[in-house]
Amino acid sequence: MLFKTSIDYRKNALLKLLVSIEKHEKEINQALYSDFKKPEFESYLTETYFVLSELKHTIKNINKWAKPKMVLPFLLNFPSTDYLYKEPYGKVLIISPWNYPFHLAMLPMIAAIAAGNQVVLKPSELTPNTSKLISKIVGEVFDKNHVEVIEGGIEVSQNLLAQQWDYIFFTGSVAVGKIVAKAAAEHLTPVTLELGGKNPCIIDEKANLKLASKRIVWGKFINAGQTCIAPDYLLVHELIKEEFTKYLIDEINAAFGENPEASKDLCRIINEKNWTRLIKMLDNQKIIFGGKNSKDDFFISPTIIDEPSLNSLVMQEEIFGPILPILKYSSEDDLDNIILKFEKPLAFYIFTEDKRLSKKLIQKYSFGGGSINDTLIHFSNNRLPFGGVGKSGIGAYHGKFSFEQFSHKKAIIKKANWLDIPIRYAPYRDKIKFLKRILKWL
Repeated sequence: MLFKTSIDYRKNALLKLLVSIEKHEKEINQALYSDFKKPEFESYLTETYFVLSELKHTIKNINKWAKPKMVLPFLLNFPSTDYLYKEPYGKVLIISPWNYPFHLAMLPMIAAIAAGNQVVLKPSELTPNTSKLISKIVGEVFDKNHVEVIEGGIEVSQNLLAQQWDYIFFTGSVAVGKIVAKAAAEHLTPVTLELGGKNPCIIDEKANLKLASKRIVWGKFINAGQTCIAPDYLLVHELIKEEFTKYLIDEINAAFGENPEASKDLCRIINEKNWTRLIKMLDNQKIIFGGKNSKDDFFISPTIIDEPSLNSLVMQEEIFGPILPILKYSSEDDLDNIILKFEKPLAFYIFTEDKRLSKKLIQKYSFGGGSINDTLIHFSNNRLPFGGVGKSGIGAYHGKFSFEQFSHKKAIIKKANWLDIPIRYAPYRDKIKFLKRILKWL
């Protein structure tokens, strides 16, 4: 039985969630630190702030978003008034990832609730402290028949996916995304898949090199590179590659010091499996900076690799860690030969003062979203949709786009009775000539 809610009920529930998150903010920070030593600054900026901001934005706008929208009628239906009604899909499954375990669980959940759905949230088992706290907060705020958190590992996810849902929202890897899509197809269940890819970052010879290096170091090494929209590899014009690399090293040292393992501003790799995967990427590579690591702490220092083969492991997989390959290019053909070798990425970045070039490249390549002369920041504006294209994802969310994503749009025409134009009714006789004249005019 679907747990149906009014707009006022949803808004009050979200207000309670807002209060609960604010009350538990210190616990959220501690849970994130316990799971993978996430710095408090990053926990606030990339986790709690985003969630609180999205909550406030949703509460403020939910009445407007849910209101039926009048659209222009088709003249052949005259006289009529036409509307779009939004209704919840019903029972929604949300499977969230480990890299931003609070943020990427809460944002889709907030949207699903706002749209009137009944929600089951499956947080990541790789961040047990954060998942346990999410369960605690949700339990404090919501009726269990309305929103429920189910913790557990792969078997739990498999059991959930075997059930029939009205909508599934998944954030994670491309490989698991395919499994989710296959399970959803069994019941023709609509899905949103927020996945990833190899995000290119181009540094043109006309870029502000010092500022570009600062912004790239921030975007790449925040969360230790475990960010789906982090720059995955750099394409640097050959004329400025050497100079830019020096700036890049300077900025890494400025951010994390000579001994980054002692830095309180660099979190750790989530677990041994992912740490081992990243270490293998360093095999037989030319490391020009960094490379230090510790298995005891799942630590890998910010690392720069010079000119890896496109067939190497580090260039064949999404890196998802603090390893940054640098490749040179000299022409736009070189860019094509590298970027088009991979699937459509989730993000795309270009640093240049050449407006013509930046406009040309963002129109030329297909990708989820991106930034010119910065990294990651397109994610921060809830007036912009966030999502992938091709193998980097299906669907987009944030702000109003989230509400739309979790709502079915019903088309309704209300036909007036004071006039009934007879042309559509049989017998047709010679009406076809008149009909063609009307449609040609339309």
